[in-house]
Amino acid sequence: MYRPKFEHYLDPGGGLAKDRATSEPTSPSASELAISPVMTSPPSPSRRSAVAPFLAMDVLREARELERQGRKIVHMELGEPGAPAPLAVRDAAAEALRKGVIGYAEALGQADLRERIARHYAKEYGVDVAPARIVVTTGSSGAFLLSFLAAFDPGARIAITAPGYPAYANILESLGLEPVVVEVGPQTRYAPTAALLEAAHKERRIDGALLMSPANPTGAMIAAEELARICAFCDEAGILFLSDEIYHGLAYETRCETALRFSQRAVVINSFSKYYAMTGWRLGWLVAPETLVRPIERLQQSLAISAPTLAQAAALAAFDATAELEAIKASYARSRALLVDRLPRIGFTDFAPPDGAFYIYADVSRFTGDSMAFCKRVLEEAGVATTPGVDFDRSRGARTLRFSYAGPESEIALGVERLAAWLRR
Repeated sequence: MYRPKFEHYLDPGGGLAKDRATSEPTSPSASELAISPVMTSPPSPSRRSAVAPFLAMDVLREARELERQGRKIVHMELGEPGAPAPLAVRDAAAEALRKGVIGYAEALGQADLRERIARHYAKEYGVDVAPARIVVTTGSSGAFLLSFLAAFDPGARIAITAPGYPAYANILESLGLEPVVVEVGPQTRYAPTAALLEAAHKERRIDGALLMSPANPTGAMIAAEELARICAFCDEAGILFLSDEIYHGLAYETRCETALRFSQRAVVINSFSKYYAMTGWRLGWLVAPETLVRPIERLQQSLAISAPTLAQAAALAAFDATAELEAIKASYARSRALLVDRLPRIGFTDFAPPDGAFYIYADVSRFTGDSMAFCKRVLEEAGVATTPGVDFDRSRGARTLRFSYAGPESEIALGVERLAAWLRR
């Protein structure tokens, strides 16, 4: 038997009329469904979305368009390993898919992976890290978001370097945090120092410092003794130090050192994207002080629920793929040596010391005062994609560009040949 129900309906004038009782189901008329427009223009984007573009990705888009037109483009713009993830990682993913158990993981990450990451710190750095302090994230980007939200309120001031990774400032600004730019250059081998941070702090208090070693775009590393000084200064001044260590494992003349050796108050961020060649798997991790773990967990529960379960199952195998990963690193080392030798011969005589990562950050002021226009010409006329320095340094980057040597060795060699021929013309 059909029972009466109460429903809301719109009156012909567009307003919401009071409830009415109906004894039979009816279809609303056109006039009943009509809604007078309230907004006559498209929605406007928020102020927080007005961040600078990530120009390396813009260059990639333009390079892909040229490839769709049939051009052969050499990619030296992206910091993405040219090699696939290790075979053991891919096999582990295939096995997880075969079993089909790909549900939600715990918000902090799968227990076995967090324990394996803790063992990694003990083996590689001689540092004891409780698995309970480790959070598995959706790439290092997820780690930055969680750390910033958990540790800082809107208006907090966070020191970052220039040149530096452009997404730092973009993420901070989108969250209502203020980036405090600390310029680095040849005088410190492009690495930040405790003295530079102290000077910025004296000028106006900073609440946090986000530093990367090895660095993007320069490849420069913070020496262990300087890293110790930075940690000591931040701890004494009550500044939260966030150490971006996503290029750890990719150092060529000295070993990487973790901030966890010098401070248990620091937040350390790492990723499976670079050394482990797992960019598209979107998996990273952070090590947080105990006081931030539960706040980060609550944020993760709502923002992502958990990092991708399939990627976590696969990443367990990455730590045992050392032979394959070191072979990939050896390829980077050969490409690095090629660029260090050949770039000065064709006119790029001044660049930051590429201690680690897979970048060379070069001065192009002898060729141009507009790195954007220069990179565009190199792409269109030489078929080589590079990244303009303004992506990394808003005030000085018009005189620099970044070469990535993360791709296959043959591609890097071809890129140099094309650059040399184009410059001769």
